[in-house]
Amino acid sequence: MERVKIQKLFKNIKVQAIKGSKDVAITGLASNSKLVAPGNLFMAKKGLQFDGTRFIPDAIAAGASAILTDLYDPFFSSVTQIIHPNVASLEATIAKEFYGYLSERLFLVGVTGTNGKTTTSYLIRRLIEQKGKRFGLIGTIESIVGRHVYPSTLTTPDLLQNYKLFHEMLNENCFGCVMEVSSIGLDQRRVEGIEFDVAVFTNLTQDHLDYHKTMQEYAESKMKLFTSLKKGVKKFPKVAVVNADSSYCDQMVAQCTAQIIRYGIQNPCDLRASAISLTPLGMEFDVEYRGQKTHFTSPLIGRYNVYNLLAAAGVVLAQGFTLEEIADIFKEGTPIAGRLERVANEKGLNIFVDYAHTDDALSNVLKTLQEFKKGRLITVFGCGGDRDPLKRPKMGSVVETLSDLAIVTSDNPRSEDPNEIIRHILTGLKKPGEALVIVDREEAIHRAIGMAQPDDIVLIAGKGHESTQVFSKQTVAFDDRTVARAACIYPDRGI
Repeated sequence: MERVKIQKLFKNIKVQAIKGSKDVAITGLASNSKLVAPGNLFMAKKGLQFDGTRFIPDAIAAGASAILTDLYDPFFSSVTQIIHPNVASLEATIAKEFYGYLSERLFLVGVTGTNGKTTTSYLIRRLIEQKGKRFGLIGTIESIVGRHVYPSTLTTPDLLQNYKLFHEMLNENCFGCVMEVSSIGLDQRRVEGIEFDVAVFTNLTQDHLDYHKTMQEYAESKMKLFTSLKKGVKKFPKVAVVNADSSYCDQMVAQCTAQIIRYGIQNPCDLRASAISLTPLGMEFDVEYRGQKTHFTSPLIGRYNVYNLLAAAGVVLAQGFTLEEIADIFKEGTPIAGRLERVANEKGLNIFVDYAHTDDALSNVLKTLQEFKKGRLITVFGCGGDRDPLKRPKMGSVVETLSDLAIVTSDNPRSEDPNEIIRHILTGLKKPGEALVIVDREEAIHRAIGMAQPDDIVLIAGKGHESTQVFSKQTVAFDDRTVARAACIYPDRGI
């Protein structure tokens, strides 16, 4: 990345004052003092939890050469200070000026919804890459930038990180990028100023009410992605691809001026799946679009994955793909990490790991496994701490209803007492005494696998692809898939 002098960077950006040299060359942008590199401009934003001005000394110590802040401080005389009363309001504008209006040079797809964002994003990327175009991805599991892969810590990174990733994608000759866009990311303006060409809505069920407070607030945050679909400078048509079987479908696009493609199974729509046949090894179904019908097969399993495939298809149909081309690409595929991922093991047991952490996602996964089970369905699950507590009893109820045995354990308790979280879960069970409560997640997984017979299915839900477990005072290495494999080899460990 070329250096940009402060004078050039702020030539078209109005600020109250610039105290210090305007000839200082900026090497990069940061709004987190821990990510500051020498020569960076540090933006001291005021957020919900932290006041960025508290971390100005840390940013200067890390090598920041300029500070964007709301008040001038004469004690920071070693750096240039740019003064503006609302630092956060300038973040997107500065990022555009520094990186060169990147979202106007890439084909960008945003995927939002409670469940299905990750799978749908990978499917979209696969479709476009199969046509010979390099395509980036930003999401819950990882960010893929050409030949480089970076593990993710947030579903939707902060705004500056997004622009930095776009810059790398252009350097890697990427045609565009598909991005998981969370409701919190939208609410916190992490995608502000980014011009999306296509927006996808998968579904909306209860989640994140610790943050949004009501389902209406949650829905309104998601809607922002669709109201942003306005004609810009790019050649790509603006398109909204939305799930017609969601009760929130019409609300999502009520203020959207883009072309709308509705997909689904039950309700009238533009892109519809029918004659669905599900098996433990995959699925088959017919897809109709604009008078054309094509037969699809896929190694993915579960009715909810029919929706994910339809959503991905809708994105590329709007770009000129045919149903036949899409069906041919979807014939083969690799599993997506932590999304109903089968755990290969020496015992030959049916063990699956899934990221399901809402009652709706659990219901979808368990109903899918119910269709294949010959013996018992044993579910190991918990609920995350510092997250919506109202969904905990609902998740407990779903697991009790659709499983033969529920093993309630810890997820990521964070700052909460794991026993208190489990108590909340148990209030949703009609017969809580019949559930096994094992607070230690490793022990719970070992117990489930230890009692499983060849015809049984073990589902380990909630953490999916995650490789750590977060407690109040520490974060430890923990991967459900690794623990499950070890339990098959060393059954006495962890108990």
